[in-house]
Amino acid sequence: MLTMTDNAVLVIRDLALQQDVAEDGGLRIAADTDAGSLTIELVPEPVRGDQVVDNQGARIFLDPDAAELLHETSVDAVVDEEGIVQFGFTEKE
Repeated sequence: MLTMTDNAVLVIRDLALQQDVAEDGGLRIAADTDAGSLTIELVPEPVRGDQVVDNQGARIFLDPDAAELLHETSVDAVVDEEGIVQFGFTEKE
């Protein structure tokens, strides 16, 4: 299952607060298998079939393809000096 670093937990919670996402909301990650990419967006609730990962109130919703792709992965997040959020994924050892 996908895990989150401490930084990712803080950034996701802060984003949800700043964007006034509903209490049941979080960050949704969906895989575009044709393009070989991931989309990441704040949403008010998970979509039916999403896998929900909750860590200290930071919630990530994974569509089935993203859940399979990121199964043995950890997500990290950093915010640069201009306030731009970047997410990174690393394989768990």
